Amino acid sequence: MKIVVIGGTGLIGSKLVAGLSERGHQAVPAAPSTGVNTLTGEGVKEVLQDAKVVVDVSNSPSFADDDVMTFFRTSTRNLLDAAGAAGVGHYVALSVVGTERLPESGYFRAKVVQEDLIKGSGLPYSLVDATQFFEFAGGIADSATVDGKVRLSGAAVQPMAADDVAAAVGKAAAAAPLNGTVEIAGPEVFRLDQWIGTVLAAREDPREVVTDPQAPYFGAKPDRELLPGPGASLAQTRLSEWLTRH
Repeated sequence: MKIVVIGGTGLIGSKLVAGLSERGHQAVPAAPSTGVNTLTGEGVKEVLQDAKVVVDVSNSPSFADDDVMTFFRTSTRNLLDAAGAAGVGHYVALSVVGTERLPESGYFRAKVVQEDLIKGSGLPYSLVDATQFFEFAGGIADSATVDGKVRLSGAAVQPMAADDVAAAVGKAAAAAPLNGTVEIAGPEVFRLDQWIGTVLAAREDPREVVTDPQAPYFGAKPDRELLPGPGASLAQTRLSEWLTRH
């Protein structure tokens, strides 16, 4: 079956394309580098011809509030219009656990808009909401570094490996539409400061992690909002295993 992966050359997308191809699907990576630009609409109609499923794992090139909102609103509308015209039978999108609970974050507000557009499109869909990726630890540390120290709250997080994210999205893409949302998460709960500190120590990064209850997380001040609900699907890869491999 032809499955078009929007953002198919990125971290999750490349893993997703490989996994779907191994399972016998015609997985087509779509990204600006392949001639498909969802923001301008270039190549979108063409790549979706004869596709049974479209999977959106793309991300905004800029996380500035206005830019990220423009990206998700415009690209999602372009994709939905083209998918409807092409008769795509299943629209799958990767989102984030807790988006609706952290409206202070411009990124999370934009993801809520994306999800609402998909839900209201009339197309059969599945939303896969994931927790933070292990691979994002370095970026989170960099964004929280002030005067050489990493200032993070002790909010509870349940991060997971990108390989497990891609596997879960691939499973959703190959299955019947949920017309709903599934949450996925890692097998362990950490404090945000603890998780990042563990990764930095493993990488021999000398930066000190300082616990600061007032430290924002991409514009928001989370408490339990980053944790999945009780019905979440839990991945198998533990942080220690991931650190050994990376």
